[in-house]
This record gives sequence, structure tokens and C-alpha cells, in this order.
Amino acid sequence: MVEVFLGETDRDLQDQSRPTLGEAASVAALALRTRLGTAAAPRRYALLGSSVRLFALFAVLLQAAAAVADRALELTWTSTHGAFARDMFLSGLTGPGPVVATAAVAGWVLPLLWTAGYFALLRDRRRTARIGVLLAALPSLWPFLAPFVTDFPPPEPAYATAVAAFAWLPALALCAACHRDAPPAALPVGTPGKVCLGCCVVMGASVVVMPAAADSVWAPTTCFVLGAVGWLARRGRRGRTAGGEGALALAVLGLLVLTLRLAAAYTWIDVSVPLPAVMVAGLAVQTAALLLLTAVLAVVGGRDVAAR
Repeated sequence: MVEVFLGETDRDLQDQSRPTLGEAASVAALALRTRLGTAAAPRRYALLGSSVRLFALFAVLLQAAAAVADRALELTWTSTHGAFARDMFLSGLTGPGPVVATAAVAGWVLPLLWTAGYFALLRDRRRTARIGVLLAALPSLWPFLAPFVTDFPPPEPAYATAVAAFAWLPALALCAACHRDAPPAALPVGTPGKVCLGCCVVMGASVVVMPAAADSVWAPTTCFVLGAVGWLARRGRRGRTAGGEGALALAVLGLLVLTLRLAAAYTWIDVSVPLPAVMVAGLAVQTAALLLLTAVLAVVGGRDVAAR
């Protein structure tokens, strides 16, 4: 590649010339695609590419189900609590000034594109999936931008950073690993619609059953914990060693969810108002479950990779 670059420049100016921005980006993209390889790539690159693609798929599914369940619960509550609830819902979308109102509407609508990206990815519409998840991740940046364009105070750093990482890491993983040479994305079990609907039901039910313990992270964490337990149970029943990609992908996702859970818990603990005992117990149980599952998934994935 260096020889090609040099061959396109004047020999008298080779010492002063540099690759263009497009050429540098092309080299970086090719290097990334090589390391996130397919089955024909060297073993470690094939394993890394498969793990990152599964991580992106599982994380986008979790984000998609969370967005749908959260908005379904919000609309249900709004439609069943009279005029006060409707006014409260509408006032949240019409903030003071056009900038805040636009950000509020975008923050409500754009996360639904996680669902569009999820189904586009499983239908092998990779360009549509990339655009969808990148747009869906944009609202996570608003807390950092709001203090510069509005009178909003700066966000709580740990929680805002964890939310942004929870949105952008899966989006960037999808864009990087689901390249044109990668195999089509596929769920390990079930059909895309049923799996997404099942996750939505689990998240919605977790909030309805324990509303006193539910915060913004409660439903996604519950869904991940149950999904990871189900994956481990299914792997145990099959009685054979898998490639390890699924366990490693879930372990990384579990670490990401654990970070978000701890950041949200720190935000609640930092509040001077005492928390209900149910909420404290829920935070403790979810944190312990995430720690245990993430460790177990990492060990299982490592053993599967070694056995393979």
C-alpha cells in the first residue's frame, strides 16, 4: 500500500507528501475489517469478528426492546390517567424554546430506530442498520450538549457517560464488524420478531410487577439477566462446547450493563432523600446478579475458546 501511495506522487516531492485523508481512512478501515474477520481469517481475528458481531446484535436487541417497552408503558400511563397525564406528556415534548422542544421530540422518537436497525441487520440490510443505530444513539449526547445551548445544568458525569457508552459502543461495533465481507447476522435461537417481542414483554412486566424498584436501568438489566441465564441453561442442555463467541459477547455486554447499573445506583445513592427499601434491595440484587453472570460468562467463553 505504501508503494501504491508513493507511485502516485512526484518522485521529487515524495519526502514532502503525505497520504490524503481519504487514503488514511481507507487504510484504517481495511485494517479494522481485517482484524474483525470472517471464518476464512486467522483464528483470533475470526473469533474477534464473530464476538463483536454477536455483541452488537445482542446490544442492539436490548436497546430496541428497551425503547419500545419504555414508550409503550409511557403511552399506556398517559392514556389511562386523564387530562393531567396527557398535559404532562405533551409538556415534556414542548420545552421552553425550539431547541429544547426539538431535542425532546428527537429524544423520544430517535431511540425507536434501534428497532429498525435490529430488524434491518437481521434482514441483511447493513447500510440501513448502520444509519438506524447511529441516529438512535444521538440522543445520548444531548446531556453533554445541553449546557452549551440552554440553561440546563451539566449532567451527572458517571451516569451520562455510562448511558453514552451503552448507546455508542454497540452502534460503533455494528458499523465496524458488520462489513460487506461479514456473514449475515443471525440469532442463536428464535425468530427476530418473537425474540424482540419476548424482550419487550419481560421489560414491561418487570416494571409493572415492581414499580417501586424500577428506574431507567431496571428493565434492561432484568432482561439481560434472564436472557443470560437462559443462554447458559440452553448451553448446558446441549451438552457440547460452542465456539465461545456467544459467551464472550454476553460477557462484554454484561460488563457494559453492570457499568450502567452502578452509575445509576450511584446517582440514586447520592440523592439526600432516603430510598425505599424495595428499591435498595432491587439495586443490590441486580448488581450481584450482573457481577456473577458476567464472571461466569467470561469463564465459560474462555473455556470454550480454549477447547475449540
